[in-house]
Amino acid sequence: MQLVGYEPSGTGSALQVSDGDGATIVRHPLGSGETLSYSLADRHCAGTIDDGEHIPCDRPTAPYCDYHTSTWVCARCTGTCLKDEMDCYEPHAVYIAAFAPDTFKVGVTREWRLQTRLREQGADRAAHVHTVSNGRIARELEAEIATRLVDRVRTGPKIAALAADVDEDAWASLRSEFDVIDRFDFDYGIDLETRPVRETIASGTIVGVKGRLLVLETAGTTYAVDMRDLVGYDLEEGTAERALQSSLGSFE
Repeated sequence: MQLVGYEPSGTGSALQVSDGDGATIVRHPLGSGETLSYSLADRHCAGTIDDGEHIPCDRPTAPYCDYHTSTWVCARCTGTCLKDEMDCYEPHAVYIAAFAPDTFKVGVTREWRLQTRLREQGADRAAHVHTVSNGRIARELEAEIATRLVDRVRTGPKIAALAADVDEDAWASLRSEFDVIDRFDFDYGIDLETRPVRETIASGTIVGVKGRLLVLETAGTTYAVDMRDLVGYDLEEGTAERALQSSLGSFE
């Protein structure tokens, strides 16, 4: 059985596993309070999913080999279309998002998908600041705002945000620079007093999911797992036997 994908918060919060060639993808929902009991074996390319069925690949590169790596060119667009023909002719939203305590980013998504996209990223706060007719205009606005805000947030700051509060004064100050169309305040049901330990595991009691971060508790320590780091691993039933880093709180 191989872990071949994941669904972040906002789109189901689940791990996707496959039993082999042509197998139907099975969703493992990540409900708070549920238990995961898998150990990680070998890791190799996760292959591809075609119409709900898994096509495996045994090449050693993970999570994907060169044959199964795809690049979404729209993510690199700054207003000049990188495709043979521009095809994003639908309303797009430009947003700013806050990740506790004070990391602020700008982003773009199709307007109808705005709240889903924000939850997928694990944003704590957000504001919809522009609605435009197509993706090209949205990317131009994003590139302009990105001269003073980041346009991506790495895993480290997102893990730190799990045990922090948003600097509301700084967030309010940033919002005041825009004509805000709508505001969002997200709660992922994760209440931590200390920053979790970053690990790559698939066992423990599920605390919750925030973006693509899976928060697990085991043996008195809380761990944050970037689900992308799990993609490609073969799974075996049973908890991990290797030694894990523990938080100081687990010794109290």
